[in-house]
Parts: sequence; structure tokens; C-alpha cells
Amino acid sequence: MTTDAISRLQAAMERGAAARPKAGGFPYLAESLRQAGVTHCRMAVPANAFLYLTEHGDVVVQGEPLVTGFALAPRFDEAALVAALRADQAGETTFPAFVRACWDAGIAWYDVDTAARTCTYYGSGGDSYTEVYPFVTLP
Repeated sequence: MTTDAISRLQAAMERGAAARPKAGGFPYLAESLRQAGVTHCRMAVPANAFLYLTEHGDVVVQGEPLVTGFALAPRFDEAALVAALRADQAGETTFPAFVRACWDAGIAWYDVDTAARTCTYYGSGGDSYTEVYPFVTLP
């Protein structure tokens, strides 16, 4: 079951990456994940770790951590987060740069709900910001 969950997730990520335009591409990736059975994608920002909750088994993907050892969590800064989101949506940043900008804006984790088409960003003090992303049709 786990191997199936991993292979389905990898295939969905590849399909989403192939379909996404340079600007406004996130909804294409999210839709590919939804179609593959991913219900939520949770990102622990300082750890740069994803937890994909799927119908076929839950999968963890560990990236290079942004923080090691002890560090103070930055304060939630909604304006900085929105600026990071708009730059990413315009195709002006790489994903690693986006994740770093989220951390700098005080985001400790975020959660993508593929059924509701929302992404909610959380600060360590309980602040949050939610965006709804548009419905897209994959080619």
C-alpha cells in the first residue's frame, strides 16, 4: 500500500508539473494531486517537510530544512506573506525561495485542502491567512 501511495504521489506531482504554466501554476499541481487521491498537503515550513494525506496511504517528503538547532520563529507578517504569494503566483520565484519567504513572513506551517481548494498559512502564535485557489482543468 505504501509503495502504491508513493508511486501515485510521484506520478501526480510529475503530471502537475508538466501541466502547470509558469505563472499561476499552483492550482494545476493541486488538481493533479486531488485527482490522485490527495486530500490534504501539510507543510512544516522550518523543517521543509511535507505530509501528503492520501486515499492510498499517507506520504512524507523531507526536503532540506530551513532551520537546524534552535531558532526564534519569525512573527506573523500577513503583508509579507501576501507579497510572497503574489510573487510565486506570477512565476517570479522558485519553490525554495517561496518557502523561505513564507518562513521569513512568520509561517510555521500551511495546509492545502484539495477538496475545498484552499491553502491556509499559520503563524506560530495562532494567526492564519487563507486563500482559495481557482478550479482548473488539466490537459
